[in-house]
Amino acid sequence: MDTALERIHAKIADLEAKIGDLRIAERELQALEKTSARPTKAASEPKAKQKPGPKPVRQPKLKGKLEAGEPRQTIGAAISAVLAEHGPLSAAEIAEQVKATGRDINNRTVSFSLQALKKRGLAKNIDGKWAAPKARGRKAASASAVSANETQAAA
Repeated sequence: MDTALERIHAKIADLEAKIGDLRIAERELQALEKTSARPTKAASEPKAKQKPGPKPVRQPKLKGKLEAGEPRQTIGAAISAVLAEHGPLSAAEIAEQVKATGRDINNRTVSFSLQALKKRGLAKNIDGKWAAPKARGRKAASASAVSANETQAAA
């Protein structure tokens, strides 16, 4: 029966044999690397820095029925057009209407655009419905004021 000490000596001998095999494999790999290594060039002078060239112009992705050279409507303008045409709508309904025009848009984009339009005074939110603000312009002259001006000019 083997004693504990004999088993330890057997394992040490086994490990030393494995180490020997690994060292042989290491030498063979080093020999292969030396033959396959390409000759290195002498250090060359550093290259002079060049100014970067012009950046390439990115072409926008066109979806829908746009003609070449025709500018694309902004999201804010598309939302304003939908609000002017359909009246007060929720953000989801606005997104559906803009999608119906052939534009790929999501509700989050519509929400951000509506907030931007609100800051600029181009949209308002009433009870969860978004609407275009009432048109502010000069009041039209009343009929009596126009006729008074005409009578004075005629006199």
